Amino acid sequence: MSSTATISPPKLAIGPIALEVPVVLAPMAGITNTAFRLLCREYGAGLYVSEMITSRALVERTRESLRLITHHPSEKTRSIQLYGVDPETVSEAVTMLVAEDRADHIDLNFGCPVPKVTRKGGGAALPWKRDLFRQIVEAAVRAAGPLPLTVKMRTGIDSDHLTYLEAAKAAEGAGVAAIALHARTASEFYSGQADWSAIGKLKQAITSVPILGNGDIWSADDALRMMATTGCDGVVVGRGCLGRPWLFGDLAAAFQPGSVRVKAEPTLGQVAAAFRRHAELLAEFFESEDHGCRDIRKHVAWYFKGYSVGGNLRSRLATVETLSQLDDLLATLDWDQPYPGIEAEGPRGRAGSPKRTALPDGWLASRELVAAERTNLTETEHDTSGG
Repeated sequence: MSSTATISPPKLAIGPIALEVPVVLAPMAGITNTAFRLLCREYGAGLYVSEMITSRALVERTRESLRLITHHPSEKTRSIQLYGVDPETVSEAVTMLVAEDRADHIDLNFGCPVPKVTRKGGGAALPWKRDLFRQIVEAAVRAAGPLPLTVKMRTGIDSDHLTYLEAAKAAEGAGVAAIALHARTASEFYSGQADWSAIGKLKQAITSVPILGNGDIWSADDALRMMATTGCDGVVVGRGCLGRPWLFGDLAAAFQPGSVRVKAEPTLGQVAAAFRRHAELLAEFFESEDHGCRDIRKHVAWYFKGYSVGGNLRSRLATVETLSQLDDLLATLDWDQPYPGIEAEGPRGRAGSPKRTALPDGWLASRELVAAERTNLTETEHDTSGG
């Protein structure tokens, strides 16, 4: 176990929501469902945001979108992230969440780099159309009323088409409660090293609302270093917690004033127990043991990274069908195997490689939305029906 002195961070408030520690779980598709959020909360404090939900699907009340916005009774701060490309539809979705008391915090996604999103003008592509971005944020803030509404964005489409400073000023003017910046462009995807200097520039430019930094936080030390070097008010943790829900315990300890932090260095048995707990929560979330076991399979490599677990056993874990079968497989592990150190740390998840961002035809020709593009965006909202 390693010990490190803690720091005393400033209090972070997102509207009326006061956070015990300045840490936010980044929305991740297929990951940050109720099961994973509950597991992370068992280890540490923070604001835990849902998976990204399509505004159109929510307005049409599709079964899947309604399931995704359903929070566990123990989730006292219900945080939901929305994606949309049409101001009216986004406003309708926010209005629904408020009217039906389904959320305490709403985040808008302007950072997704996935081609199926950006090629429709959404995600990280959207802030390029500055009027559209402003209209969506202003409409959402009005619909949210007293609920804090935040935005998450990237630095831009690529190094020649940066948008974050202008978009952040528009969001600040619209009345958002906080702004989160993933310090990469869409074209970088998750590759290379995040440009934390952009977070520092944003913090200097925006002074009335909290600025949250995102990108390359693999440990609590990374979070402390980001806040110290950029001056940001809090951190957003994404891929760093994949297969490591105890990272939120490390973060909570790191931000606990006046104490000495003992970093979590779990034995293989402790990892196995967390993995089993995650599978159990997934079965409850999906209301299906079969579905839960199928979903836990994608987490195998993340949980057991660096540990001595044979390839055959890893393969069997990645095809597990029942919790009983999972128990039998986990029982064959050496539960006393110690933490492997650096081999279990560092980047996790697929980084991808830099590539040209998929965009609608002619998207970069103008910063303003032309009539044909507005028509296409309206059709896109209907295309995404179903979530």
